[in-house]
Amino acid sequence: MNIAVLRETAPNETRVALVPDTVAKLTKAGMTVKIERGAGERAAYPDDLYVKAGATVADRSQILSDADLVVTVGRPDDAVLSALPKKAALLGLLAPLGDPRYVQRLAEAGITALSMDAIPRITRAQAMDALSSQSNIAGYKAVLLAASELPKFFPMLTTAAGTIRPAKVLILGAGVAGLQAIATARRLGAVVSAYDTRAVVKEQVQSLGASFLEFDLGADAEGAGGYAKELTPEQIQKQRQFMVDHIGASDVVITTALVPGRPAPLLITEEAVAAMGPGSVIVDLAAEAGGNCALTVADQTVVTKNGVHIIGKTNLAATMPAHASQLYSRNVQALLEALIKDGALALDPADEIARGTTIVRAGVAS
Repeated sequence: MNIAVLRETAPNETRVALVPDTVAKLTKAGMTVKIERGAGERAAYPDDLYVKAGATVADRSQILSDADLVVTVGRPDDAVLSALPKKAALLGLLAPLGDPRYVQRLAEAGITALSMDAIPRITRAQAMDALSSQSNIAGYKAVLLAASELPKFFPMLTTAAGTIRPAKVLILGAGVAGLQAIATARRLGAVVSAYDTRAVVKEQVQSLGASFLEFDLGADAEGAGGYAKELTPEQIQKQRQFMVDHIGASDVVITTALVPGRPAPLLITEEAVAAMGPGSVIVDLAAEAGGNCALTVADQTVVTKNGVHIIGKTNLAATMPAHASQLYSRNVQALLEALIKDGALALDPADEIARGTTIVRAGVAS
């Protein structure tokens, strides 16, 4: 099998789909790996490391001409889709939910498309879970951004000039990103509390040393695959009112709430922002999906009239490209080990992982 790895072209995307360590393992298993020139440079993986790992480094047109499988991080542009051989398969974070036009475009290209963000959340697929590996990085980096922006210390300090109280950090959403944010904020010495509509995460939050805010929504809000499900309008209104006081008492609020395929739920209203003190910070990890805060602007830092800084930076994983690429590469490797049989992709419709990941099969949308 010929595997091609492209240099990502999306704005601010610095990751690479396969790192040299993974390439070495794939070539040892009998695969031919071709890397587009410069594909890993922004992630601190220069071309010579790929050559040492057994890959061929060449221009895009050369590696696409005979590719059986093209591996990317994000969606490739139309020029790439047009250049793919009809027999080829495409693998990446293709984000098909809620975008039927893009799925149709993949089908029109006549290829097979596999989406790393459509892998089912089952025990057997944990090592393939790219959403979790990248969210883990986002949760960590969100705390560092908040600590840099906040005009206060995170930890309690006792000095000759007096005692500095620790920062109060509130995490909204205790999924992978939220739990990493809790752990990181705790390491920096903050007093951390967290809220999630899913009661099942309470023990996880407490095990990391944070307090769990409890509020009765009338029903648990855990949906399929462990994701939070969409709330009713009545539940949303109750939740927002409950959060105003807690948000207002926080120095930092980090929001991580996402519902796959839908706009991000609004958790922080303008009223809640107005209740926060000057210099307080909100880091909205859902900015790319519309934001959990009413005042979030994607890829901008908004400073409100009352001095609250709202950070809407997107794609935080790409700000740590070396480790983000390493983790994503391992996710890809684990998936390929499950799907490649006798040197070719074997997409068995009866297999839950193959069925869930395949969004287009030989030009037909699944």
